[in-house]
Amino acid sequence: MLALAPDTSSQRAAAGLGGASPWSCWGASGDLVWGSCAGSGKDPYQVAVDLAGPAYRCSCPSRKFPCKHALGLLLNWADGRVPEQTEPAGYAAAWRASRSARLSAATAKTEPPQTATVKDAAAAARRSQQRAHRVAAGLAELQMWLCDQIRAGLSALPDTDRHQHAEQIAARMVDAQAPGVANALRRLSPIPVSGDGWPGRLLAGYAQLHLLARAYDHLGVLPPGLRAVVRSRVGFVVSREDVLASPPVSDRWLVLAVRDVDEPPIPARRIWLRGRDTGRFALLVLYAALGNFGGVTDATLTPGTELDADLHYYPGQPPLRAVIGSRRAKVATAAPPEAAGDVTTVLSSWAAALGQDPWLIEWPALLAGTPVQAGDRWHLADPSGAALPLLGLEPPWRLLAVSGGHPVTVAGEWSQGGLTALTVWHGDQAVPL
Repeated sequence: MLALAPDTSSQRAAAGLGGASPWSCWGASGDLVWGSCAGSGKDPYQVAVDLAGPAYRCSCPSRKFPCKHALGLLLNWADGRVPEQTEPAGYAAAWRASRSARLSAATAKTEPPQTATVKDAAAAARRSQQRAHRVAAGLAELQMWLCDQIRAGLSALPDTDRHQHAEQIAARMVDAQAPGVANALRRLSPIPVSGDGWPGRLLAGYAQLHLLARAYDHLGVLPPGLRAVVRSRVGFVVSREDVLASPPVSDRWLVLAVRDVDEPPIPARRIWLRGRDTGRFALLVLYAALGNFGGVTDATLTPGTELDADLHYYPGQPPLRAVIGSRRAKVATAAPPEAAGDVTTVLSSWAAALGQDPWLIEWPALLAGTPVQAGDRWHLADPSGAALPLLGLEPPWRLLAVSGGHPVTVAGEWSQGGLTALTVWHGDQAVPL
């Protein structure tokens, strides 16, 4: 990205625009990236970049091309901060349409009709191949780094930067266009200062990264589902348009739980659904700059409501993340979920999911149980006496108040650390936790 700058001063200025603070209303859709950048004037500058060109548009008065704002937007996009959006901003869409019209007119005068299409396909294939080479080189460097960490020993980590020991290699993964790996490394960085048992947690994280790098080395021989999982974990993005082109799953989808995750690079809202007829789980992941979901489609879905619609699942296994396609009715209040499972059901489904995607972090949980205290921790115990440890604030006062010592239906996220309870049903009413 910095190689596109007209001079070194533009490179330095663009680097200063990294991060979300000067940006608002940004997004990416296909080859188009856009955003509003605060400047010295009253109104923010409107910036748009067509990655296929690349081509740039900015409302700032700079005569440099590309300007620092376009470069800064590209740096944020390369770092995975710019969220995927369904539709581009109006100014970006208008610029793209105008540019496409000019290019079409010029092409019609100078080339036979099919020549431009062939060239575009060839250019896209060339960019894809270039990225594959960058990712492969980056993951080879990651494997050497992992070997160095093990060879030197975890006790050799410098005391001064233990909380960010993986930041440098994470930045290298961004350069290698593997943002998913970069995010995984950044999650590992603070583990050495996370308390007792950190060496085991850090080694487990290293092992998963090693497994991912080895899997990418053998991408060509993996089954299609696992291949899609590996590409997703590395950071390859499937466009919303491609997902919507996949076969739909029609059902009445009960909204089980909503969780806001305020983590870099972009705040996200996770909405868990379950089909009434199919029994399938689905996860909607919505992004919004600065955590403002007011203008994000589907962000208003709340636990205890139901959506009669088609869902389209992203490629991968097990199918989980999805987008909403056609709707057949308005969102309405729904009855509580039927056939909530128990601890065995949750753990069995988690084990089966890990067999298909070894890099899973969380899994939907819907079970009936009673909150109980064992030692210094709270658990959710099912009628058989089996229990799952609860994560989050302790004591879980709202859950205790709804339960009153009796079994209740709870929806949440299960991870290796325990159960994050997100919704509990009080009779017919869903109560967010």
